[in-house]
Amino acid sequence: MLDMKGNRITYFGHSTFSLTTPSGQVALIDPWVMTNPRCPESLKKVPKLDAIFLSHAHSDHFGDLFALAKQHHPKIVTIFETGVYLQGKGFEKEAMPMGKGGTQTIGDFQVTLTHAFHSNSIDSADPPLYAGEPAGLIIRMPGGLTLYHAGDTTVFGDMKIIGELYKPDIALLPIGDLYTMGPRESAYAIRLLGVKHVIPMHYATFPALTGTPEALRKETQDVAGLTIHALKPGESLQ
Repeated sequence: MLDMKGNRITYFGHSTFSLTTPSGQVALIDPWVMTNPRCPESLKKVPKLDAIFLSHAHSDHFGDLFALAKQHHPKIVTIFETGVYLQGKGFEKEAMPMGKGGTQTIGDFQVTLTHAFHSNSIDSADPPLYAGEPAGLIIRMPGGLTLYHAGDTTVFGDMKIIGELYKPDIALLPIGDLYTMGPRESAYAIRLLGVKHVIPMHYATFPALTGTPEALRKETQDVAGLTIHALKPGESLQ
């Protein structure tokens, strides 16, 4: 049984999640909301937003950041180059650039950036703009609940260090294949992390993303005590 310590995680589809703390503070990870084809209509209006945590700036993660930031003026945690880009777009007070291994506290949330193996650009620009390195996110919430959002990545050996150093209670891992890990690689990541609760993400959005939670379960059937929470868009852990 996973003790959420009064916190709530809601899946918006693809790699987008909201995090709500017992005090009512709300953060979005990779804010692809209004234009996300997997996001339910009931979630496309965001009434409150205190923070945005961005793994990288590709459009299926950066998504509706500008619209939401203009509406709510949340703090925006992201890798340095993307943060500087946002400051140049008028979000001087909101953007909080940082580097991997660094930690910032934003209200009820404490965030550390980790490594991720992918690419990163502002791909809505013409031509695309270099946006620094992609990152994973360690997010600590009230009561000590710790989650690891891997961002877009393949498996890499230092996930073992992430597991040992940060001891995440929940890992949010891509399984779609082609652009990120598929189920086979994600299963290996689970073993490296030593985590017992996993939420699959970055799958089923487009036909090219062929990985499934069922395939991940098959690849991890020998991992004792593992629970795979295959949330449908709109569902929550709380």
